[in-house]
Amino acid sequence: MIKNDLFLRALNQEKVERPPVWMMRQAGRYLPEFRALRDKYDFFTRCETPELAAEITVQPIRIVKPDAAILFSDILVVPRAMGIAVELKDNLGPIIPNPIRTMEQVNQVFIPNIEESLGYVMDAVKLTKEMLNDEVPLIGFAGSPWTIFCYAVEGKGSKSFDTAKGLCFSNPVAAHTLLQKITDTTILYLKEKVKAGCNAIQIFDSWGGMLSPTDYQEFSWQYINQIVEALAPLTKVIVFGKGCWFALHEMGKSKASALGVDWTCSPRNARYLSGGNITLQGNFDPSRLLSPIPTIKKMVHQMIDEFGKDSYIVNLGHGILPNIPVDHAKAFVEAVKEYK
Repeated sequence: MIKNDLFLRALNQEKVERPPVWMMRQAGRYLPEFRALRDKYDFFTRCETPELAAEITVQPIRIVKPDAAILFSDILVVPRAMGIAVELKDNLGPIIPNPIRTMEQVNQVFIPNIEESLGYVMDAVKLTKEMLNDEVPLIGFAGSPWTIFCYAVEGKGSKSFDTAKGLCFSNPVAAHTLLQKITDTTILYLKEKVKAGCNAIQIFDSWGGMLSPTDYQEFSWQYINQIVEALAPLTKVIVFGKGCWFALHEMGKSKASALGVDWTCSPRNARYLSGGNITLQGNFDPSRLLSPIPTIKKMVHQMIDEFGKDSYIVNLGHGILPNIPVDHAKAFVEAVKEYK
């Protein structure tokens, strides 16, 4: 039995004394303990070494004390397992040296044997569960097929992903074939994560907001929904689409247990757009953690009042920034725990 099951109770829409809290990217660059490991080991070594991934996952639980842990990994372990080379360059982020631009290249992308190619992630899950010792639940995650597709086709991060969108519109057959392969791999991958011990799953659609509402349905949501449908009988699924407020109504009708919301959508609109019958998660602007601590606490309490304490998980509207003082991250979590 998990000792602090507040996060799981909120996903179940049970009445709670206060909402649970965790932060996207809480195992990361704002922590000196994380930076010490980053200086010693390169990125994919940290992802692929279960002892390092587990240690990094547990760091914020010890230091910041949120109500859930999220496994340290990366969304790009999935395309790497599918035969798409990924490099991480300092100050540039992920680079795909040979971006996928033709049907011939799409045909070379394969659905991998998860145990062989991503077994190290499952080992990290098992080790993390041992280290957590049932203190808090563990969240596993994956990128949405569209978000993975964006990197695979664009070849790097982008402000608009015009090349990725261009492939969808000029060669939809190639685009849909690749999106389906990513979807099938992601379903297999997340099922293994649940088997290994993850208590919930989050799907990150970081670049969904790049698409128009119509294109979002065709190139993103239909694939996310396949994952939700496959995973919902096994675990709780959270869908977070950055900039995707326009899709909340459609998402709210799905089998997802919760929807993440970014800071551009008010709590009132998020409740209204999602239909009011689903747990919501979010939506504190990560930059707001640079505010004075009393301001952070006041704003967090206001945010909870606006969302309501039930069917709600306190989180940021995107990942925590690397320049946030640890005391401010702690204040964010403490504010939720102090909420009356």
